[in-house]
Amino acid sequence: MSLFRKLFGSKSNKSEEEIQSEDRGKYMPEVKLPIDEKFTINFKDNGGKFLYCENLDEIFQTLDYIIEENSWEDKKILIIDNDLKRRFASSSLKMANPNDTDATYFLTSCENLIADDGSLLITSKQIAEKKLVDLPDNFIVFATTSQIVGSIGEGLRGIKSNNSQRIPTNITTIKHFKSVEEKNFMTYGSNSKNLYLLLLEDL
Repeated sequence: MSLFRKLFGSKSNKSEEEIQSEDRGKYMPEVKLPIDEKFTINFKDNGGKFLYCENLDEIFQTLDYIIEENSWEDKKILIIDNDLKRRFASSSLKMANPNDTDATYFLTSCENLIADDGSLLITSKQIAEKKLVDLPDNFIVFATTSQIVGSIGEGLRGIKSNNSQRIPTNITTIKHFKSVEEKNFMTYGSNSKNLYLLLLEDL
């Protein structure tokens, strides 16, 4: 992924696509951003906290940093996704029962990361039949670089083709990533979440 290699130390030479727009002529067409770069820009504009990890060890370490930073060591975590439950079973996380309402933060995966608007596409695989408003305000999302797609339509087509036997329900997107204190009239009614994205390089 070009953006991540640029930011995190690739030794490869710059390509023509990396020429800055200010170096181009005024009437030249804009360089089309790679979808990984487009997603990152839009995600951060939405208020998300982006944490890039090169391997699973970094994922676990970064998760520990988030918990420590927010003083969540003694707080309950909600995980609905069974794959994530197995992945983090050996950790010291205090698991909440799915029906508990006292979980402080929610660890989940997602279906796709949408480059067009920096949103996250999720389904019943991640949140069962719960509404976003019923989930904790603090989200930690585990995803991989291969899950970045250009548009919501592309993500929905992927869900349909990958689940031809049984298409998941409760399909929705999360787009506003503001803490409770930062919510304003622009995010009112949008179920905005204080969201961290743990993005694993898998390409």
